[in-house]
Amino acid sequence: MNGVKTRKQAAKEPKGESPSAKLNGSANGHLSRDITAASGAKPTENIFLFYPNIIGYSRIILAIASLYYMPLHPRTCSLLYSVSCLLDALDGVAARYFQQSTKFGAVLDMVTDRCTTACLLVFLASAFPTWSILFQGLISLDLASHYMHMYATLSMGGSGQSHKKVDQKRTGKLLYLYYNNKNVLFAVCALNELFFIALYLLSFSSPTLSPSLLTSGSSPPASAQPGTPMFPAAALLATPGSAWAMELARANKMDSTIPWFIAAISSPVMALKQYLNVVQLLEASKWLAEGDIETRRQQGLS
Repeated sequence: MNGVKTRKQAAKEPKGESPSAKLNGSANGHLSRDITAASGAKPTENIFLFYPNIIGYSRIILAIASLYYMPLHPRTCSLLYSVSCLLDALDGVAARYFQQSTKFGAVLDMVTDRCTTACLLVFLASAFPTWSILFQGLISLDLASHYMHMYATLSMGGSGQSHKKVDQKRTGKLLYLYYNNKNVLFAVCALNELFFIALYLLSFSSPTLSPSLLTSGSSPPASAQPGTPMFPAAALLATPGSAWAMELARANKMDSTIPWFIAAISSPVMALKQYLNVVQLLEASKWLAEGDIETRRQQGLS
């Protein structure tokens, strides 16, 4: 009647929680379920510990070790450097097998390739000072072409676009085949690295390329150590039985036949790789210029 309950009416109603208690209980129930759901959620993946990326870290360690042995241990250096390069193919296989292809892994792979090749070319520039400008040019071309290609791909093709996915109409058949055929990509990269490894070995074994290896009479061989080209060995080998003298003598006893053969076989592919770098650089430049023209048109500047 007037909305006021008598004692008898109140006594007849079933005992339970008050409306406010029911509301609080409902809210607490939702909150507890949310907390439970959050605590049972799948943990975030650690991209840095994916198998392909671990292989990438191994490549870096091997590359650093090869640089350590590079001045005086050509055999050890070549072995470590070659294994590091071969792992470049394994990380891609692991990424596809475990479905762990990531942008970080792709960039890590490319940066490792560029840095290791650049370090070897720096050594060759010091080992063959006459041709240092050529090796410096190869370093610049390699870094510039890959950087501009990746930047053009990300800025013009979208953030999710891989730098290895190229358009045949834009890049031409050779560059398209290079990036889209895994066997061609591996063969070209491997033979390109083999050529530079062969030159590295020849710096220790071929008097034709390294006149410092020539001996005259009973005089000891001149130093093949880059950084001191053509310095007489007497200035360095004060103690003939020293570790330095033993290692240098061991290096100078290398046979140059196999390195010359490897260099001859791989040189055409190395030249092809540099041509592809030029094409990649030019096409990336054109793509970026097209984007600039379109941007200026949209802004009413042209």
